[in-house]
Amino acid sequence: MSEPAPALPLFGDEPPRPLADRLRPRALAEVVGQDHLLAPDAPLGRMVARGKPVSTILWGPPGCGKTTIARLLAEETDLAFEPLSAVFSGVADLRKVFAAARQRRETGQGTLLFVDEIHRFNRAQQDGFLPYVEDGTIILVGATTENPSFELNGALLSRCQVFVLHRLDTAALETLLARAEQEVRPVPLDEQARGSLVAMADGDGRYLLNMVEQLQELPEGTPPLDTASLAEAVQKRAPLYDKTQESHYNLISALHKSMRGSDPDAALYWLARMLDGGEDPLFIARRIVRFANEDIGIADPQAVQQALAAWDVYERLGSPEGELAIAQAVVYLATAPKSIAVYRGFGEAVRAAKRTGSLAPPPHILNAPTRLMKDIGYGKGYQYDPDSENGFSGADYFPEGMDRQRFYRPTRNGNEARVGERLERWAELRSELRSEKPPGLSPLRRGGPPSRAPSRRTRGGVRSSPR
Repeated sequence: MSEPAPALPLFGDEPPRPLADRLRPRALAEVVGQDHLLAPDAPLGRMVARGKPVSTILWGPPGCGKTTIARLLAEETDLAFEPLSAVFSGVADLRKVFAAARQRRETGQGTLLFVDEIHRFNRAQQDGFLPYVEDGTIILVGATTENPSFELNGALLSRCQVFVLHRLDTAALETLLARAEQEVRPVPLDEQARGSLVAMADGDGRYLLNMVEQLQELPEGTPPLDTASLAEAVQKRAPLYDKTQESHYNLISALHKSMRGSDPDAALYWLARMLDGGEDPLFIARRIVRFANEDIGIADPQAVQQALAAWDVYERLGSPEGELAIAQAVVYLATAPKSIAVYRGFGEAVRAAKRTGSLAPPPHILNAPTRLMKDIGYGKGYQYDPDSENGFSGADYFPEGMDRQRFYRPTRNGNEARVGERLERWAELRSELRSEKPPGLSPLRRGGPPSRAPSRRTRGGVRSSPR
């Protein structure tokens, strides 16, 4: 008796499956680029060997294999695979999955629930997973391209292990390219264009295979394409950059640290990456002004002026002409001497101000616009430094009851070296003046004759001190 013919699809032949789907790995050992997780002695490799997977968050860029790993993890540990997308699913879908998982559990089979884009679920929906993860009804595997620390509930994170997947490196992408050529036929590219194809994938295996599929549809006998012809034959990929998500913060951090590390070339690269990704140039302009104050400061007082000028030029010219002014400021800041002495000193002063509460300024530096205030000692003994020998009186400007403290400690970098020399000289003068004062008087408080500078009359006719 002959076997029955296979049933034909209702509406004819099945549509062809995309190359990326046809080449999906059939075992975890075939997954490329993630050996740090899948090798026998790596975390997921050990989990599979034990046959006891735990709830997991897979965090990585698009096209690195998150969905494939979840599916194969279920297959190799004999769990039912339930896929969901947080974009298209709601509470009702989750309830159905949980009910089915509970029924399977009664028959002795576990369920691996794979949730793609899990960060798309809101906080309340994420909380809904907790009881089913805790009692083992499901093994949750969530996939996300966003930093779980920012996007997922702390309660859910505490019940899952977070594994970071890498963007595919050149070797992994070349392996995928070779598999695709073995599956269909070689792509018509010269050697340089072949390297350009891998570079255009930008670490995304799915995108690489989609480009390969386009090239394999070219007519048989097509001569090898060079890099320029390749760019015309396949669509250019938009850079992976989301101005509201982690890549936004990663790239501005890279720009900051490159400038801080005095590397203008790397700084220009990250600037170009941000602009190419669609970042608002005014956001960058604001950030470099902050950098000029925080990381350069008095080491080069012109740095903040350069940053402000770039901001102003961009607002006047717009893109793309104004972007050159930002690039010029970035190079200036990267090559300027660095100092965080003001940043650090101000932080120490803020902490000291909070500790000391509401200590009043010493009377000798208080203004005395009225006769009564003069009579009770406001401004008494004030020394007008520009009118004193050396332009420095050595008076103490800290509040009474508070020891003199040093917050600003200049570096030897750039202009700050000269500032440090002046401070050292003033410290020597202060010490000399202290030793010259007679016993019983505070040498730094109200010593010295009254100011010789003439008082000035205010608009209301009340005399005030000159400073």
